[in-house]
Amino acid sequence: MGNRFPARDRFEDGAQFIDGRLRPGTSGRTHAVVDPATGRELFTYELAGPADVDAAVAAALAAYPGWAGATPGERSGALHRFAAVLAERATEFAEAESLQCGKPIKLSTEFDVPGTVDNAAFFAGAARHLEGASAGEYSADHTSYVRREPIGVVGSIAPWNYPLQMAAWKILPAVAAGNTIVLKPSELTPFTSLLFAQAAQAAGIPDGVINIVNGAGADAGERLVGHPDVVMTSFTGSTAVGKRVAEIATATVKRLHLELGGKAPFLVFDDADLEAAVHGAVAGSLINTGQDCTAATRAYVQRPLYDAFVSAVGALMETVRLGDPFAPSTDMGPLISHAHRDRVAGIVDRARGYARVVTGGSAPDGADLADGAYYRPTLVVDAAQDSEIVQSEIFGPVLVVLPFDSDDEGIRLANDTPYGLAASVWSRDVYRTGRATREIKAGCVWVNDHIPIISEMPHGGYRASGYGKDMSAYSFEEYTQVKHVMYDNTAAARKDWHRTIFGDRL
Repeated sequence: MGNRFPARDRFEDGAQFIDGRLRPGTSGRTHAVVDPATGRELFTYELAGPADVDAAVAAALAAYPGWAGATPGERSGALHRFAAVLAERATEFAEAESLQCGKPIKLSTEFDVPGTVDNAAFFAGAARHLEGASAGEYSADHTSYVRREPIGVVGSIAPWNYPLQMAAWKILPAVAAGNTIVLKPSELTPFTSLLFAQAAQAAGIPDGVINIVNGAGADAGERLVGHPDVVMTSFTGSTAVGKRVAEIATATVKRLHLELGGKAPFLVFDDADLEAAVHGAVAGSLINTGQDCTAATRAYVQRPLYDAFVSAVGALMETVRLGDPFAPSTDMGPLISHAHRDRVAGIVDRARGYARVVTGGSAPDGADLADGAYYRPTLVVDAAQDSEIVQSEIFGPVLVVLPFDSDDEGIRLANDTPYGLAASVWSRDVYRTGRATREIKAGCVWVNDHIPIISEMPHGGYRASGYGKDMSAYSFEEYTQVKHVMYDNTAAARKDWHRTIFGDRL
């Protein structure tokens, strides 16, 4: 699959991309990027501090008038060129993503990179499609119309599980709408966000429009969210950190978009296609080693299919191939770090006291994977609905399966967590699935599938999973300001309504 990404060569000038150039951070602290498949250090860089955030925001603020003043067609053309550059550099992006995240190269190549290219192409089109109410005389004496305007400098924070796609989801709608942006990726996974900004520069997007600061949350992240010149914050991450982001943003009355945790239910009715549900459950729970906020984490299976489902899922999980992320045959890579692997293992180990592990539940055997943060695909049964493994976000390759009897019970259990990001229902009965899609409280409900996403449709949650949308025209709207413009049509100096304030009607 070619050479592994040469990080030191690409970022020898530093891992901060501010006003069109790479530079070192000024926090006085360094961070080592570690290959989760081997435990080896890949690249050490100087972390961003508050001064770097200030410089990035200043660059974005300076670039804003020119970019906001560009026509929709000009911004669209730049984004079309951007999509072409991303496609040309697809191999480099895939290798960098697999190296820093440990995800299989086939996932990076067939999911992360093409999805990002498609997002760029979609928002290139969206840049020219600004919707609003038709101009008209909604008052007899006036003509009204709606303008959609960019809002200013956006400060966004993205997580480590899909660094490339999250950079795209944050940056593309913001700049398509005419805003400029400062993105803080996770310090664990800086590579593809920096490559993304460099590709934008190569496509002709002006310096300062897209800026990247790689730093810790307490230093760079909090400064970015609280910065007085940042008018909007978009954050993807855990619900706990999202609450902190909201607290900081409130102090400066920022627009806020939060895409937070999930605990997606996978609801299998007794008339479902069992083979389809089994394959969907394994794929939906193990994508990106389960490090996906929409991953299938708790399967509720109607009792007539329960035993067969558990047996088949366990057997299929045991065929999943763990290995070197760069090997074409590898199905599942490591978790992002040994610390995170230990956290996932701890949840499963505690569950042994009240549930049964059908398969997995440990690191794999074999010296070839011993240095990586690997964890076997894990299936758990016999857990109570209120247990930790059912209620808490695990963010690993773990699926817990519970039985249910009536349709009412299944839907009730599906809604019985604080989250509401994604869900799926499995049945051949259109009325059953219709009811479930109406009553399950989640921002996305799949029917007879789980995980696929498309640029034209929104992604975002209910309840503790946050609010606001990524992707789609709904996302584009998050980054625009709606302005009502109203013209007097009478040319009369003395208007009848003035008499409600002073004087008498004649």
